Amino acid sequence: MSFLIVLASLCFLMFIAYRGYSVILFAPVAALGAVLFTDPTLVAPMFTGLFMDKMVGFVKNYFPVFLLGAIFGKVIELSGFSKAIVSSVIRLVGAERAMLSIVLVCAVLTYGGVSLFVVVFAVYPFAAEMFRQGGIPKRLIPGTIALGAFSFTMDSLPGTPQIQNVIPTTFFKTNIYAAPTLGVIGSIFIFIAGMAYLEWRRRTAMAAGEGYGTELVNEPEPFDDKEKLANPVLAILPLVLVGVTNKLFTDLIPQIYGKSHSFVPAVIGKAAPVVQDVSKIAAIWAVEGALLVGILTVMVFAWRTVATRFAEGTKAAVGGALLASMNTASEYGFGAVIAALPGFLVVADALKVIPNPLVNEAITVTTLAGITGSASGGMGIALAAMSETFIAAANAAGIPLEVLHRVASMASGGMDTLPHNGAVITLLAVTGLTHKVAYKDIFAITLIKTSAVFFVIGTYYATGLV
Repeated sequence: MSFLIVLASLCFLMFIAYRGYSVILFAPVAALGAVLFTDPTLVAPMFTGLFMDKMVGFVKNYFPVFLLGAIFGKVIELSGFSKAIVSSVIRLVGAERAMLSIVLVCAVLTYGGVSLFVVVFAVYPFAAEMFRQGGIPKRLIPGTIALGAFSFTMDSLPGTPQIQNVIPTTFFKTNIYAAPTLGVIGSIFIFIAGMAYLEWRRRTAMAAGEGYGTELVNEPEPFDDKEKLANPVLAILPLVLVGVTNKLFTDLIPQIYGKSHSFVPAVIGKAAPVVQDVSKIAAIWAVEGALLVGILTVMVFAWRTVATRFAEGTKAAVGGALLASMNTASEYGFGAVIAALPGFLVVADALKVIPNPLVNEAITVTTLAGITGSASGGMGIALAAMSETFIAAANAAGIPLEVLHRVASMASGGMDTLPHNGAVITLLAVTGLTHKVAYKDIFAITLIKTSAVFFVIGTYYATGLV
């Protein structure tokens, strides 16, 4: 019964998200509904002590990233830099290869360490312009960005600094380059299968005479053929600087502040020192600093163009950042409540009976990621509870821990992108589309990504490659 309660709550939230209702409103309803049927006395304590605690904690840590990412994307658009880049890419690869261009741009940014959420804000203006000029339906933009940002560079490609590739290192004592051959093979599988699917969808739409679309929302300003465009090298400079300075700040911040930093506030009376655990927040500071550098770079080189429309333009960006961050924070709170219920333990215990260690790990991680709607959250819960079991089984079977790392990392980005996933909701909110219109393609990428995990497991057993 406890399992059915968790399942019903999950299905309810996915249905609500798919139908276009506000997740900010219904995530607590779904979570507390499950608590109500489990133990009515825990509804209020769970809401304040767990749901709101996790939700507010997420906003505290990540809202500045959402805000700066949204403003960065907006100034890139207002400056005309996005149009200059799009125009250059179209000349180089052709309008019909807009999808490939967007996937590669997303891949470069995420592999460079830029947050997935930031990539959505930064790339959308480019994608909208390229799809409009290429006559490709706007509804295919979310699937295209998902392939570039949410798949192989998030957790498959060796060396990616995304959190999904970092978490396993603490459990398996590996590094982010674990199982490089399997990671590359999995990345190639995802890229080829994903691009084949997206191109099939594009050709089908073209054959049906479907264009970019009309009466759309959250649209960047259309391209004017008579408009004088910026130099493409100058236009792409802010994006390059975001990636480079993100890496630079990631290395410098721990050296400057150490593992923790404290200060005493200058207030009347005795004040307790404020202690900041730098090791947990350094990556976020690095992204925020990099985005500030990107924004300032745009302002320096396109001050006159941006300044005239900055006030109105940033209002829309701030509104989008608020909506996206609150949507994701609500999902975060939902996942925390569900993970604290007995029904969640039933799922975790049931998954332990799968005999093959790699298959067990893959199914466990991707299932828990799907239930919580979070790749990092689901993997963190799975490895915290079962990593010792996975390690013992792998040692008994002679499987290197590097393989465990790569399988766990890839599996976390499998079924996590169900309709209630925070990144999915953010992506759809930023692009101004709904689940009903655009989620089908995101789910197709989800299936490809999940299949890749088992393809990599099969490759390991067939060849012994690591």
